[in-house]
Amino acid sequence: MIKSLYTAASGMNAQQTNLDNIANNLANANTTGFKRSRVEFQDLVYETLRGTAPTTQGTQVPAELQIGGGAKPVSTVKNFEQGSPQETGNPLDLMIRGNGFFQVLMPDGTISYTRDGSWKISADGQMVNADGLPMEPPLTVPQDATGVLVQPDGRVLVTTAAAPEPAELGRIELARFVNPTGLSSLGGNLYKQTIASGEPIVAQAGLDGTGTLDQGYLESSNVKIVNEMIAMITAQRSYELNSKSVRTADDMISIAANLKR
Repeated sequence: MIKSLYTAASGMNAQQTNLDNIANNLANANTTGFKRSRVEFQDLVYETLRGTAPTTQGTQVPAELQIGGGAKPVSTVKNFEQGSPQETGNPLDLMIRGNGFFQVLMPDGTISYTRDGSWKISADGQMVNADGLPMEPPLTVPQDATGVLVQPDGRVLVTTAAAPEPAELGRIELARFVNPTGLSSLGGNLYKQTIASGEPIVAQAGLDGTGTLDQGYLESSNVKIVNEMIAMITAQRSYELNSKSVRTADDMISIAANLKR
């Protein structure tokens, strides 16, 4: 009976982690480029009370008698399903249609990755994200630019008062990963490369498996609120049932302790 207390407690801890993850998904339902995640669980070590060795009568036991030790969360897996396009009309808003990530230069010189294409122009003309981190490779828009046009293949064209014909300013390169679920979340809509994700494959938009760019659109979060609510109800019921297992085990211990009375 004592074992059941710890087994049920592990289930309650696992569902608490599950609920924390669901709450984060719901909190980011309106975050540009956010990708929902789910918690994966594993069962714990088993105690074998009876094995399948032949009995003294020479018969073979068809199945073992094993009692498990509960459950534990082992990973959170991100779902990189494409989010819905949201039209903004802002020429600096870009959406990746397909695979790939924008590259962002961090203050320490490393590269991070994002699906958030809500770019801005800094005081010195650089294309930066909401935190002022520049795009990589860098793009600097001239001070006298009158228009910015981004092609699906990543070519950036600008017009100025002196040169009304569009001239190529540079190209936006995208990075993709063999295992994007292995990326580590940094917050601020950014990811970093890990051993699990593998090395980035950098290419021009539309080539080597990367997606194309849509100007004037942003990618919405791929969180489906109804599905998250169902997952929340399931986690709550599982937590409740595990708590009832704790109470039941406690009642059984109490009954056993009062047998002598």
